[in-house]
Amino acid sequence: MSISTFNNTKNKSDSIWIDLKNNPKNYRAVTGDRPTGPLHIGHYFGTLKNRVFLQNLNIENYIVIADYQVLTDRNSNQETLNYIKEIILDYLAAGLDPINKKTVIFTHSSVPELNQLLLPFLSLVKMSELERNPTVKDEIKAANLNAINAAMMVYPVHQAADILFCNGNLVPVGRDQLPHLELSRKIAKRFNERYGTIFFEPNALLSEFPVILGLDGKQKMSKSRKNAISLNLTSDETANLIRKAKTDNECVITYDPCGRPEIANLLHLLTMCTGESSEKIADRIGDRGSWYLKTNLIDGLNSYLEPFRKKRIELSKDTGFLFKILENGNEKARCLASETLKRVREKMKMLYLEHGNK
Repeated sequence: MSISTFNNTKNKSDSIWIDLKNNPKNYRAVTGDRPTGPLHIGHYFGTLKNRVFLQNLNIENYIVIADYQVLTDRNSNQETLNYIKEIILDYLAAGLDPINKKTVIFTHSSVPELNQLLLPFLSLVKMSELERNPTVKDEIKAANLNAINAAMMVYPVHQAADILFCNGNLVPVGRDQLPHLELSRKIAKRFNERYGTIFFEPNALLSEFPVILGLDGKQKMSKSRKNAISLNLTSDETANLIRKAKTDNECVITYDPCGRPEIANLLHLLTMCTGESSEKIADRIGDRGSWYLKTNLIDGLNSYLEPFRKKRIELSKDTGFLFKILENGNEKARCLASETLKRVREKMKMLYLEHGNK
């Protein structure tokens, strides 16, 4: 994505942030996660906080646990059930509330109507568009894939179905996912032009930190890159990871994202926890060096996550409750997906039996 395109997306996102509080009824948000491992603080600060914020504005909030998409780069899904349980724990501990709010949590595989949208959507996309998608290329590289299955190539189209099945018009997302969202917008526009208007063209809602780097200070924080701080870790485990984070040999701490990305990344993470600007933190630490910066980050992050951890431990005592939430979410998502699929088939003139009975 070019700098100008990203800037346009950010400007649109900024205007949406302003409008959200005044006109929450105009929005329906859609996000999701692949159950390929534990969620990490990049997920939390990059998207989870935004989901809770939107929920508390009384905005409809659809969250897909994309279990089918596990198969894009893995030969086994044996751990998927456990990962789904862990993800729901993280959602609820972070403040998502499907019981009292308009939040719907569901699994991909439980909504066959959603997946049935994939075929007409594929007919609206060129192979060249799939082959040059930078996010797919990054995922292939991160997973060290030598052979690429077809599911990986159509991954962005599957995400478009996730978004459009519920007529979502707002997607809290990180910068790396913007190419996927742009394809969703194209699919919505092309369907509307070819068959008749049904879908909104969804907009990105960027967080304050649209890119969160891992502890290596170079790549985005990711489970597959093994540079993440998982949300299910204890305070001691978190501290041990931060102590191993990459820094540099300079003694004085300065905020220089281009020249000192590893130090800047640790400063960013501390800013997320405390609200203090990275520049002020750097000035305050000064010549006390990276060890003191890491100590500050350990204290700041563990203090920030303490309420989350307490709630997570309490919720983990009742796994039946977790799957009851999922059951209810699956039912709501499937009901909406069925309505959308019927409208799609109607626009495509594929409701044969219904027409035959008239």
